[in-house]
Amino acid sequence: MQTKILLVYTGGTIGMAKDYGDQSLKPFNFDNLIKQIPELSLIDCKIEYHSFETPIDSSDMKPEYWIEIANTIEDKYNDYDGFVVLHGTDTMAYTASALSFMVENLEKPIIFTGSQLPIGDLRTDAKENLITSIQLAAIKKNDKPIIQEVCIYFEYKLFRANRATKINAENFDAFESPNYPIVGVSGVHLEIKENLLLDKEITGSLSFNKNLCADVGVLKIFPGMNRCFIESVLNAPCTKAFIIEAFGTGNIFTDQWFIDLLQEKVNQGIHLIINTQCSGGMVEIGRYATSDALLEMGAISSYDLTMEAAITKAIYLLGQDLSRDEFRTQYESNLKGELRHHFYN
Repeated sequence: MQTKILLVYTGGTIGMAKDYGDQSLKPFNFDNLIKQIPELSLIDCKIEYHSFETPIDSSDMKPEYWIEIANTIEDKYNDYDGFVVLHGTDTMAYTASALSFMVENLEKPIIFTGSQLPIGDLRTDAKENLITSIQLAAIKKNDKPIIQEVCIYFEYKLFRANRATKINAENFDAFESPNYPIVGVSGVHLEIKENLLLDKEITGSLSFNKNLCADVGVLKIFPGMNRCFIESVLNAPCTKAFIIEAFGTGNIFTDQWFIDLLQEKVNQGIHLIINTQCSGGMVEIGRYATSDALLEMGAISSYDLTMEAAITKAIYLLGQDLSRDEFRTQYESNLKGELRHHFYN
């Protein structure tokens, strides 16, 4: 039976084509996909597509659209062997990370991809990204998909979705995975590193947990921060979890007013999460004296989460109606391959 792949178009540059008359970008007609990319006809699978009724710029992406993507895949899951989600690059790592937390018992690939240039542009990266993403979604072994997790494919590299982050707004090589190896490479051969793929137990049929809560705040600290500003941010109403982008391994400045304010938030039941501003490495609360206060107040460590995964994991867990201790335990646990507590030697 021929492998079937569904393209889910949400919006973004990859779905645009240049009008060479007025040089503007206009939505691409996916009915003409084979005409624009005739190489797709060489792939031994049936390709169909589903588009958001109104494609959105990825800057406008939000949890309600994550749920729309989840609903689309859930509704069509039994009809296809794999899914390729076409998405704008600016927030792709957020959406893909969120989907990785929301999905349970996934046994088929969900590959996110996009492009830096429109699909109709002479120098576009859209063709290679799209073609290879479809091939990755179609690869099977013993009649089962090799990839059974949410991934991002971009510029010859396959990443675990919740390990990827966008690092460049201009180069084709726009994404990186700072704390986990890439799980696939597109070169002369299409190589999937099966030993690095998510190893999980399937306990039932596919489901998506769509209970999300975006009452999350983020504060990036820097030297000489204004006390008034910090107080106004931390005292924002309706915030249930706060992520501090700390220095290095989780260090903060130790002015007593700042420590007292953080302690006050913890006492009020707000989940205080510590991440690092460094792209590589991990949070180790208590390693240095400048994070001792965080250790004492019971701050939550994000270990080596990307910022995108740190935020979306908080949004996901806040929607699960967990107790304070359950939230901490779940956040500091490796749920979908998104973190590890120690690096390999």
